[in-house]
Amino acid sequence: MTGNLLETLGPDYPFEEGLVIPVDKPLGWTSTDVVRKVRTLMRKLGHRKIKVGHAGTLDPLATGVLLICVGRATKRVDELQAEEKEYLTTVELGATTPSYDLEHPVDARYPWEHITRERIEQVLQGFVGEQEQEPPVYSAKKLEGKRAYEYAREGEQIRMRTALITIYSAHVESCELPEAPRVTVRIVCSKGTYIRSFARDLGERLQSGGHLVALRRVRSGGYRAGDCVTLEALQAELWPGKPTVETNPA
Repeated sequence: MTGNLLETLGPDYPFEEGLVIPVDKPLGWTSTDVVRKVRTLMRKLGHRKIKVGHAGTLDPLATGVLLICVGRATKRVDELQAEEKEYLTTVELGATTPSYDLEHPVDARYPWEHITRERIEQVLQGFVGEQEQEPPVYSAKKLEGKRAYEYAREGEQIRMRTALITIYSAHVESCELPEAPRVTVRIVCSKGTYIRSFARDLGERLQSGGHLVALRRVRSGGYRAGDCVTLEALQAELWPGKPTVETNPA
């Protein structure tokens, strides 16, 4: 599908009619960074008023499938966001961080030597189904007009509201135990699921700690990682002969 998409595109493509571009989001970029780059590319092609948006935010420390909607396809954002997602998530056990990922340093350590792959598989089955999940304090959730992370950065204690989510399946993909306290889990889940919160909760249910150290979205609805294009390949196709997309989103 990737090859077919690039073969279809070109400077004269009628983008206003609508197009969903599955982009492999680079590490360190925000979803907004990717939208901004695609919008800039559209403008350089002469599409100055065209709309560009994304369907489903990925954190800067995550990679993988990010659906970029162009032109009339922006009307499909809500529909595409509502579809189930699939992730490969690597959790380091025995330690926690305030943000539940590598954005902040470790703030507490816990024993992990009692954890086995078999125990992890057992605990994962308890995650499957509909449930209330508490989002991370360091998240973009709005509370009384402010983002949760703004309260957190100011040192203000806040209580996050839980949200109803569904985890359809969760299985161990690979495990480094007992040599190292790391496990990679394949998760299929609903819109609104915070994988960072899953990492924290997994650590707690294993009577230890846990935080996210790597995250890759491998599917969003019907779009898979193998369907994605890189920003470099996209620019090379639409704007041949020009410098490739810089690796720094700034």
